Amino acid sequence: MNPPVRVLYLAGSGRSGSTLVTTVLGQYDGVFAAGELRYLWQRGEVENRPCGCGRPLRDCPLWGEVRRELPTDRAAAIAAGLRGRLRMRGLPALLRRHRRGVRPVPAHPDDAALADLYAAVARHTGARVVVDSSKLPPYGALVGALPGIELRVLHLVRDPRATAFSWRRRRGLDGDADPELMSRPPVGKAALLWLVWNTVTVRLWADRAPAGYLRVRYEDLTAEPEATLRRIAAFAGVDPAGGPFTGPATVRLTPTHSVAGNPSRHRTGPVPITADVQWRHDLSRRSYALVTALTAPGLRRFGYPWRRGGPAAANPAGSGSSVAVGSGRSAQVRQPASAGHEEG
Repeated sequence: MNPPVRVLYLAGSGRSGSTLVTTVLGQYDGVFAAGELRYLWQRGEVENRPCGCGRPLRDCPLWGEVRRELPTDRAAAIAAGLRGRLRMRGLPALLRRHRRGVRPVPAHPDDAALADLYAAVARHTGARVVVDSSKLPPYGALVGALPGIELRVLHLVRDPRATAFSWRRRRGLDGDADPELMSRPPVGKAALLWLVWNTVTVRLWADRAPAGYLRVRYEDLTAEPEATLRRIAAFAGVDPAGGPFTGPATVRLTPTHSVAGNPSRHRTGPVPITADVQWRHDLSRRSYALVTALTAPGLRRFGYPWRRGGPAAANPAGSGSSVAVGSGRSAQVRQPASAGHEEG
């Protein structure tokens, strides 16, 4: 019998640093930066969007090997099935099943193809750890229930005012030249998504700490990049000494084969890791107040201040680790300039 595939699943809200973490981890020996694997079937197979290496996914030699073991003729149906199974309206039932100790996402015939995907990735890359930055908690729960999977959850959290601001930026799905834009939800909806996904992540996995769950804040990651990435690597089960750091806050990146994610996954060469703090100045007072009010239950839990510029808690209570839908008005933001390594 083959050993289980260890999957490091990055969970939480978007724009919290997942692309950065995935790309850096992909530079460690024995780690494969797979990117957002829940999108493989639609964005990769159906739309043939670029792999992290720059080639269209169906032209990438590595993914060509993996795809030979998958039912690619059913990719569109599998993608549609995942969208239906992972809808937000199913969260209450998912959490009830979790509390009863049964499988949170009911079994489905497509699960065999999903299990084959992770097994094929591990086999053709030789990776001991597959990093999946899909973030969506229901998909993480689905993956954790697949046969042959050993799931470890890295919960990435960022100040909700920062994530709401970042979501409003106009950005091509695969870079500036891409006419298709990444999702741009209004700040009210972005705030509610932040609250829901982070709360569900805690409820699903926080009790698995320290071996199966680790929480890391974007702000701590960008304050101490090397130390934090070493801690994450150790949690994933790889040698933390073998990373790509050329200085405490600089990494040298080589191409990965990540699927989907922030366009910054294509960056290579020397890359500084710095905090993107433009939101502190450019997020309007009205938007700041709206996001703060909607996410109030999560601010204290994750150690974030209510007031703009207030001090964040160094080690928020209840971190569960050794590291510290609705509508809303659109954010009033100025056209952003590039600021450091953009979050995932």
